[in-house]
Amino acid sequence: MTDQGVTGAVAPLGTNDMSDPVGRLDRLPVGAWHRRLTAIVGVGAFFDLYEVFLGGVLAAALAESWALSGTEKSWLIASGFLGMFVGANVLSVLADRFGRRKMFLVNLGLYSLFSLACAFAQDATQLSVLRFLAGLGLGAELVLVDTYLAEFLPRKVRGRYIAWAYTVGFVAVPVAALLGARLVAKHELLGIDGWRWLLVAGALGAAFIQVLRTRLPESPRWLAARGRRAEADAVVRDIEKRVGVAPEAVPAPRSEAGAAPHPEAVPAPRPEAGAAPVPAGKVPLGRMFKAPYARRTVMWWIFQVLQTVGYYGFGSLAPIVLQAKGHTVTESLSYAALSYLGYPVGSALSVPLIDRIERRTLIILSALGIAAFGLVFGFADASWLIVGAGFLLTVCSNVFSNAFHVYQTEIFPTDLRSSAIGIAYSLSRLTSVVLPFVAIDVLEGLGPDAVFVGSGALMLVLCLNVRLLGPRTTGRSLESI
Repeated sequence: MTDQGVTGAVAPLGTNDMSDPVGRLDRLPVGAWHRRLTAIVGVGAFFDLYEVFLGGVLAAALAESWALSGTEKSWLIASGFLGMFVGANVLSVLADRFGRRKMFLVNLGLYSLFSLACAFAQDATQLSVLRFLAGLGLGAELVLVDTYLAEFLPRKVRGRYIAWAYTVGFVAVPVAALLGARLVAKHELLGIDGWRWLLVAGALGAAFIQVLRTRLPESPRWLAARGRRAEADAVVRDIEKRVGVAPEAVPAPRSEAGAAPHPEAVPAPRPEAGAAPVPAGKVPLGRMFKAPYARRTVMWWIFQVLQTVGYYGFGSLAPIVLQAKGHTVTESLSYAALSYLGYPVGSALSVPLIDRIERRTLIILSALGIAAFGLVFGFADASWLIVGAGFLLTVCSNVFSNAFHVYQTEIFPTDLRSSAIGIAYSLSRLTSVVLPFVAIDVLEGLGPDAVFVGSGALMLVLCLNVRLLGPRTTGRSLESI
């Protein structure tokens, strides 16, 4: 790759500016290198989101041909989430222990292998087991996307660049539904069941992105937090070279008066809060339960359980809900696909908002939108109203999603950032395992309106939780937060 590429190669280590290699990242001019890094990482998120929403597509597509019971439909959706729960707990902690880059390669490799194996499944049990194994690989994908980008991007663009990464990723959602609708309608392509091609496409695409990721550098913040300051400095020097700035030419920001740096502009000693470097092989998980992080940990655990119902509940259950309203499988997948167009639209809409509106406020406002449009979707009978409400719900969903993905990277320190986010995130996946069983029972017993009334009530509780317990973060350096 040329000097303008994203790579792990480093420039020769110099002798000056060794005191704060990480602080220099926040002072770099934003350019093509940062955009390329964001694109490579964001395309990887495509396959996590593709897999997440594929469960509902497969359950709807195979319901008739495999004569699936309600329990089997639930397991087809839940199995991937169960694998993600385990993977999020294991791989996110390993990312704090062994590095972000290594786990990036492990997680997509596992997903690609087992997603391809899913295409050869002969019954619902085999498919569910293999989706669990594929989910193991994807468990930490979004955690790593958030952590990795937050640790490289200057604070002035951190929010909107992560939002752009997810905008790329969320194209996967309507793609999964549109491909599902077309391939299910055709039944076979080249003599192979259409739904199997959905799995093959995910596997091959993930393998290609894994090759691109082999050239990513390790996070300098992670290296510095582990006491590997010379390596952190070397990576930062290489980035400085690639963006065309010498280390000496990256001045520390000064106050408006031009005298002393602003307190937030002065990088804290490495690692955060003056803590000693973390010994190799250890992750200080106990810090999550000490001030000031204990309150944030509790808030984020509650948040991750509740957001699953409003966010993933709609995406994974929409095709089944539409079938319950009396639509055919092809109609259901087509209507869902049109609704899912709101995911990339909402993600793009979040870009100009995310660094202008306090993250906590944006999460609350978009969560209220999810609750309101979910109620309309649940009670609607007319096709145009179903699609319109679904579209607006998914627009709100991705303003919400991008805001909280940025927010969670900002409330925990580098030495446990991936672990703290991953453990909390795994709770959302565990909730996603239980959700199909509860929601499908409620759907069959009480109807779609009851599903979305319950979902809306839980989103209101989520808003109170974030407002009362969540800190303000927008525009502040990771170290100062």
